[in-house]
Amino acid sequence: MTTFNSAVAEVLGSAYGRAERAKLLVDLIRAARGFHWVGLYDVSATHISALAWTGDRSPVFPVVPIDQGLNGAAVASGEPVIVQDVSQDSRYPTTLFATRAEAIFPVLGQDGNKVVGTIDIESDCVDAFTPDDVAFLSECAVLMRPLWG
Repeated sequence: MTTFNSAVAEVLGSAYGRAERAKLLVDLIRAARGFHWVGLYDVSATHISALAWTGDRSPVFPVVPIDQGLNGAAVASGEPVIVQDVSQDSRYPTTLFATRAEAIFPVLGQDGNKVVGTIDIESDCVDAFTPDDVAFLSECAVLMRPLWG
């Protein structure tokens, strides 16, 4: 993880704009674990908005109300939401037809209480997320907090 941590710190400390840094970060996360899709989202008082994602296609729902979907559940609880089979969770809005599992990790602001962003990971396999993935993504949520100010 040290090499990954160094790469994250380098991106966050770079002179690139915020959108470019976010794009580099999603690519780092995806490359580190081979995830199917990775997105970073901003959280406002009313909405969750896509900031950056892997691949060329934008999310089907680039902006969602703060109280909807798996992202909304993670924002409301302030805790990761890990769904190993999205077909079994009514909160999942179909976004990528290949998605079989999804995990959302909230990024807490500097006060440690308010959710300012989320890391959204999608897999094309059921039961995709291991305890090591959860630990890695939890650490990503802490390491990448400076992207949100």
